[in-house]
Amino acid sequence: MAGEQHRRRLRTLIKLAGIDDPAPARLEAAFVHESAAREEGGASNERMEFLGDAILGFVVSEWLYEHYGSEPEGDLAKRKAAIVADTAIAHTARQLDFSGLIRVGGGERASGAPRRTSILADAFEAFVAALYLEYGLETARRFVIREHVERLDHADLAKADAKTLLQEFTQLHFACMPAYRDEGEGPAHERRFTSYVTVNGETLGSGTGHSKKSAQQRAAAQALLALQTGKA
Repeated sequence: MAGEQHRRRLRTLIKLAGIDDPAPARLEAAFVHESAAREEGGASNERMEFLGDAILGFVVSEWLYEHYGSEPEGDLAKRKAAIVADTAIAHTARQLDFSGLIRVGGGERASGAPRRTSILADAFEAFVAALYLEYGLETARRFVIREHVERLDHADLAKADAKTLLQEFTQLHFACMPAYRDEGEGPAHERRFTSYVTVNGETLGSGTGHSKKSAQQRAAAQALLALQTGKA
């Protein structure tokens, strides 16, 4: 019964992606956590998650470029960071019932791992990669945009806190916190601040403003853009 329920859930999901075929093995593999792979002796979804992360980033960047043509790159970087954040991806994965599809090892299952944000986000990215590998970029793009990007509140994304997004990004990818250095100049009534942000000792962004907070936000947005476009 459990196996049939799993197959029914997967069939429902792939129909959402516009696919009528029976689920190929590669789509099944997108939901195999490394703990299950260790116990069962097969491959995990980690390699597909790596590819899916890049595909998701490209699709989101392209969509933002087309829909927000007047926004500067720093604002686009903030929007992108919010859209591809683990919390946002995991929310979509929960809505699509990914937790009922993810296979984990016995110990992880007991701890509720299939509902964990990072595991849900990884499975979503792996599924995007599986769609790309089996059916091409257009199928993966349609799924990401229809089921994830277009369901988000983009008015809220416009208010995204660049410092928070940068902190989440660096903690996830580098296991470290960004550091800020502030410099002020000018008389008290016309004070201007310049902030520099470093990650692992490397300066990735700078920004100026009439307060330290605004300068740091601009520096964080610039650093996010550098990290997401591979220019860091």
